[in-house]
Amino acid sequence: MSASANVVEFWPEARYAGEVQLRYAYRLYPTVRQRQALARAFGCARVVYNDALALRKASHKAGERYPGNAEMSARLTASKDTPERAWLGDVSAVVLQQALADLNIAYKNFFESLSGKRKGPNVGLPQFRSRKDTRQAIRFTANARFKVLGNGKLRLPKIGDVEVRWSRELPTEPSSVTVIRDSADRYFASFMVNVTPEPLPETAAECGIDVGLGHFAVLDDGTKVSAPRFLRRVEKKLKRVHRELSRKQKGSRNRQKVRVKVARAHARVADARKDFHHQLSTKIIRENQAVTVEDLAVKGLARTKLAKSVHDAGWSAFTAMLEYKAKFYGRDFHRIGRFEPTSQICSACGVKDGRKPLAVREWRCKKCGIVHDRDVNAAKNILALGRRERLNARGGYVRPPEAVAAAGEAGSRRGAA
Repeated sequence: MSASANVVEFWPEARYAGEVQLRYAYRLYPTVRQRQALARAFGCARVVYNDALALRKASHKAGERYPGNAEMSARLTASKDTPERAWLGDVSAVVLQQALADLNIAYKNFFESLSGKRKGPNVGLPQFRSRKDTRQAIRFTANARFKVLGNGKLRLPKIGDVEVRWSRELPTEPSSVTVIRDSADRYFASFMVNVTPEPLPETAAECGIDVGLGHFAVLDDGTKVSAPRFLRRVEKKLKRVHRELSRKQKGSRNRQKVRVKVARAHARVADARKDFHHQLSTKIIRENQAVTVEDLAVKGLARTKLAKSVHDAGWSAFTAMLEYKAKFYGRDFHRIGRFEPTSQICSACGVKDGRKPLAVREWRCKKCGIVHDRDVNAAKNILALGRRERLNARGGYVRPPEAVAAAGEAGSRRGAA
């Protein structure tokens, strides 16, 4: 399965009645007229979003109350009767209402980030959308009455019947569809569906994974997965197309054509990387009941001289796939702390042998004498830490047993510090 044709995402917060929400994305091939209609819909949604954002910014600046959803919706309906915004009636009303919903979500994320309720990176204030943005998107909900026809086409209101390249069938009826045009001038339909998790048969196998640049992933059993280095493979070609782009006059049609050419070259790299992540993560989840990975500081590593290689590997996307697939297929997934000294501890006897330069790929334990492969040893330690966390979470006894003092051991005096 090609990642460019079908993308599945997991939304852990969106679960109800034992169901989860998955997103299935398929490639669209609209005709010339349908592209024009989609461009019109993208533009109308952008204008509605910017109008609502400008109104709320003006209200805040004037010290007035925050306009609510009902007021914004009423203003949108009234604006269609004005000569300046009469053309908003040429697109589906659901698309415009969803643009307002997107703005509400943007403000909600900002306020929750400001108060500390939202985890992760800080979210800034919503910004105005530009018609020059290379990525555009509109959303149709069930109220828009979109429909997947028997001939395989997707019927969108005021757009038409759009051809879809189906890589596989949808598991259930979709609740919404988002039409996306990316920077490579490709169109996708992203369906949101509610499905029931499908737990796999339990297995006794467990897995600890150490990711890196020399090898993309090293498992605790000694398996090493080579790093594909998708970006490095096509660097010469990318340099050539970027050089071609730099020679075109800004604002010209030729520059726009080459810009799309550059975007498609990068899209092929991203699609190949995503496909590799999907295949490897699915294989690991199917073969192991529990998976443990290390929580890496990817942002910090991306500020070093290894930045290009770190971004090319895509560790964050890979571990995110492992996490949502583990939840969907009934597996255990754990992340251990990024400050755990997994490369310094002997996985056989547990002795901490000190820091080692990255050039040291093998080392011998000073106590037990076992020769360790640096990455395999780290993967074994990651697995051991994952087991400890899992036992602790389930109420298992993880502390070492108390030892009785020897009869001849000298005790401490009363009151001694």
